[in-house]
Amino acid sequence: MTARAADRARYDRATAHLDAPLAIVDLDAFDANAADLVRRAAGKPVRVASKSVRCRALLERVLARDGFQGIMSFTLAESLWLARSGFDDILLAYPSADRAGYAELAADPKLAGAVTVMVDDPAQLDLIDAARDGGREVVRVCLELDTSLKLLGGRVRVGARRSPLHSPDQLAELARSVARRPGFRLVGIMAYEGHIAGVGDAVAGRPLRSRAIRLMQAAARRELADRRAAVVRAVRAVVPDLEFVNGGGTGSVQHTTAEDAVTEIAAGSGLYVPRLFDNYTSFTGRPAALFALPVVRRPGVGVVTVLGGGYPASGAAGPDRLPVPYLPEGLAYDPQEGPGEVQTPLLGSPADDLLIGDKVWFRHAKAGELCERFDTLHLVEGDAVTATAPTYRGEGRTFL
Repeated sequence: MTARAADRARYDRATAHLDAPLAIVDLDAFDANAADLVRRAAGKPVRVASKSVRCRALLERVLARDGFQGIMSFTLAESLWLARSGFDDILLAYPSADRAGYAELAADPKLAGAVTVMVDDPAQLDLIDAARDGGREVVRVCLELDTSLKLLGGRVRVGARRSPLHSPDQLAELARSVARRPGFRLVGIMAYEGHIAGVGDAVAGRPLRSRAIRLMQAAARRELADRRAAVVRAVRAVVPDLEFVNGGGTGSVQHTTAEDAVTEIAAGSGLYVPRLFDNYTSFTGRPAALFALPVVRRPGVGVVTVLGGGYPASGAAGPDRLPVPYLPEGLAYDPQEGPGEVQTPLLGSPADDLLIGDKVWFRHAKAGELCERFDTLHLVEGDAVTATAPTYRGEGRTFL
């Protein structure tokens, strides 16, 4: 029996009493992935990206481990909710226009002490001030550095379009604006190198493309390391007591941690290891989060139909954004239909061994987005479900 077949047998036994659709997290794999992130971070704390987990119980589990410290959140409303739930070190990774949320933040010393907001434009400071509604608490601020690689005088750009702050001078100028402004305190710098951390460099069947990606990423790492160090020097000249410099992502942990300027690493997807993280040479994780759909039809030889399945991931639309049939091995989508809103036909010889009511196990393309489809995660240890935890959705929290 292959390792994957053994996993299927375990998951089927663990959930035999449960009807699909359902989602699980294999805690043995989750914990092994967490340990690997800590190993690769080589002594620097890992700040866990909540959007890649979206389950408070699992956030608590990973933060209880040595090597993890703090949360990187994705909306202000989520940040405030987590702070009220007892989490006390929350970095909001994206600027917000949530005026009501800023009013709450500025009025509550506990929230203001726990949450750091993201800024890359003085207009965002204006919005926060206008939203205070009498609140006088000091708002903790982090500046985001644009990590994109610019070539040919800026005519070619590689990387996500995030912050407009690219140079040390630009970040130092905004740091001065924050330092001069009452009611704000600059505490950190963040730089997410998505073109390095979030792009697989071993694309199956594409050796030339894979080599080009590796060459690009090597050049981008060198350029960013030099520029990030210069940015930190420039900002520390304005704010010497800067608390943290955050960088990284699951796919670049061991490279980013080698930079002296970086004090902590961000990662989250590496805990669940969705399918988009299969194509990396820098690390190998264990798939920990899966969902199961029930077989409801057998249309013919080599075909079964499962209920649901149309759970595409965000990003540029393409086949790599679709969930992948994982267990049993050997099933594939019908190219004429793909994963459907209500039903999904699956092709392949393993279909002939599946009966009505059997489970087919899938992996989502991305990590936390799976939790927007399910209210609960069944937590599996060995061949048993040992606990069930609500997702954000299960707690009535759909932040985006």
